[in-house]
Amino acid sequence: MQHEELIAAARPLIELALAEDVGSGDLTTESTIPEGRSGQAAIVAKAHGVLAGLPVAAEVFRRVDARIGFEALALDGEPVAPGDVVARLQGPLPGILTAERTALNFLARLSGIATTTARFVDAVAPYKAVILDTRKTTPGWRLLEKYAVRCGGGRNHRLGLYDMVLIKDNHIAACGSISEAVRRVRAAGGEVPIEVEVRTLEELEEALGLGVDRILLDNMDQATLREAVHLAGGKVPLEASGGITLENVAQVAACGVDFISVGAITHSAPALDLSLELNV
Repeated sequence: MQHEELIAAARPLIELALAEDVGSGDLTTESTIPEGRSGQAAIVAKAHGVLAGLPVAAEVFRRVDARIGFEALALDGEPVAPGDVVARLQGPLPGILTAERTALNFLARLSGIATTTARFVDAVAPYKAVILDTRKTTPGWRLLEKYAVRCGGGRNHRLGLYDMVLIKDNHIAACGSISEAVRRVRAAGGEVPIEVEVRTLEELEEALGLGVDRILLDNMDQATLREAVHLAGGKVPLEASGGITLENVAQVAACGVDFISVGAITHSAPALDLSLELNV
């Protein structure tokens, strides 16, 4: 994602966030800080992690007051440690204080996703498995959160329902079989990849004969995953999904799958602790 695309995705969210937080005005800042006062501040990491969202934080400050200068001292995707200064600001002090919480909310949320993703990526480093995200994202934040996954070293699964076919258990139940579901997808035309979800080795055997692009192994235990990898014999890329945690992801990767999709890297990532420290 280019810088312009990231900011374009963030702008509507920034507008909503500022409207929610500032409302009719920042009563505290307006009461205590003279209109013309300038100041300097630093954004400081308070924990180990991986950065994501610095351009979005900069855009928040710019939106509140275009006279605020924002100097990034690190890049998205870089590791940080407690005490690291990741950005410096200078300019109108009222604007800096009004934008502070909204900017930190974006930066902490996205950096938390990047940090959590990096931990999963590190855990499977000895194996070939690639960590993927899912559609379990905050409504409206998908492009930003998937950007943060990439900052953490993960890769994106489909962006939405429009760029890949994923035939899941309910589609199969409605169609009567995996084969019929795939037939209907192909009859509808289109050039997007087709992935099929299977829950048993019998369903895997059926899916292997259909020439699909990827097969998702849903909630299989590790013994069954190993059997599935042996059965597939490298003919179709396999994705493990369901019940993946930081504690078991390495064992899942050791089964030989090509991809591991992890909803937790977006829906359960804790925010990275960052603060804004004023230099008066």
